[in-house]
Formats: sequence, C-alpha cells, structure tokens
Amino acid sequence: MNTAPSLLDRDIRQRDLVPLDKLAACHGVVVGVGAIGRQVALQLAAMGLRRLTLIDRDAVDVVNLAPQGYTPRDLNQPKVEATARWCQKLNPEIAITTLAERFRRSLTASWQPDGQIVVFCCVDSITARQIVWDGLNVTASFFADARMSGEVIRVLASSCPRLESHYPTTLFRPEEAFVGACTAKSTIYTASIAAGLMLSQFTRWLRDLPVERDVLLNLFSGELSVT
Repeated sequence: MNTAPSLLDRDIRQRDLVPLDKLAACHGVVVGVGAIGRQVALQLAAMGLRRLTLIDRDAVDVVNLAPQGYTPRDLNQPKVEATARWCQKLNPEIAITTLAERFRRSLTASWQPDGQIVVFCCVDSITARQIVWDGLNVTASFFADARMSGEVIRVLASSCPRLESHYPTTLFRPEEAFVGACTAKSTIYTASIAAGLMLSQFTRWLRDLPVERDVLLNLFSGELSVT
C-alpha cells in the first residue's frame, strides 16, 4: 500500500538559512509576474511562503515563453493565474490571491493582508515603480525592486521602506527613461538570477542581517558592485 510522503521536512535543508517562524509571518506581494516576477513567485512558493498576492494585468503571449518560463498551455491566460497554478504545484499549502489588473494606489485603500507585507516590485517602467512605491512603502516591512536590461541586473532593497532615503533617489521622470520596456531584451537565466538576488536580500532581512540597498550585476562583463 502506497502512502503519501510527509511534507513536514520539505524545508529541512534551508532551516539554518531561512527562519521558518519569520517566513510564516510574511505576506508576499509580487507586482508584475513577467520575466523576473514569475521567478520570484516560484522561488517564494518553493521556499515555503504561506501567503502570496500576485498582481499583473497581462496575459501570456508567445514571446513570453523563452524569457519568462511560461508553457504553451499557459498561452492567452492571465499571467497571475498561470503563475499561481505553478506556485501551488510547488507548494500546495500556499494561499494565493490573484489580481489580473494594473497596480493602483486605490488597491491598498481597503486591502488588509494578514501578516507582514513584503513587496517585490517587478514591473517594467519607472512610472509603474513610482506608483508601486507610493502605494506600498508605508505599509511594507520589506521592499525589493529588480531592474533588468539584457544581461545587466540592478536590485534595490529596503528593510524599512517608510524611512527609506536611497530608493526614492533612483526614481526619475519618465522622459529621462530609456525608450522601450526594460525587459525588451531578456533571458530566462538573467531573470532567474535577478529573482535570486531579490530573495537573497529578503532572506537577509528575515535573519536580521543588513540588507544591501543597491546591487548591480553585469553578467556580460562579469562585474558586481554593491552600494
């Protein structure tokens, strides 16, 4: 007679690195589940996060398959729904809320997620980043933003968003931005590394270690700088 294996020890190899009690108190919010955001959501689910909210208005297009890791069966479906299904395959116990719409400040007016809000901003325009920051910096306990252009990754993180001084200086006027979406040229491996860098800062925060506020990694040249 076959019996289902116990999942009690699913995280046993990471317990010295990821405090289970602190992780259990978090409610993850991933804004944008494209190239980077999808990888962030999958990694959070695998890590053992219990509550997750996914926000993105787009549906899966054929051009998303290679750089974002969606499957042909996901085509034309809302990205939040497709990502949620894969997250639940990784971690059946995770509770996921999906919002197939653009992030708006009004979303947070009556929104009361349980637990500490940890935000992963994975949008592809500076205007959207400003809106996410303005809408969530006061209520978030941790905030991370990833920016990607080709094989260049920048990850910004804050362990106390409401008092953060550096991140707002990285937001500029839309007319100063590079023309075109920052993920116009992207690969799955760059997106996965960017997601990993975000999760590494999140884990540092969980362990009460200093969070690196500004990390820049150029995969093409092999250069890494930390501010």
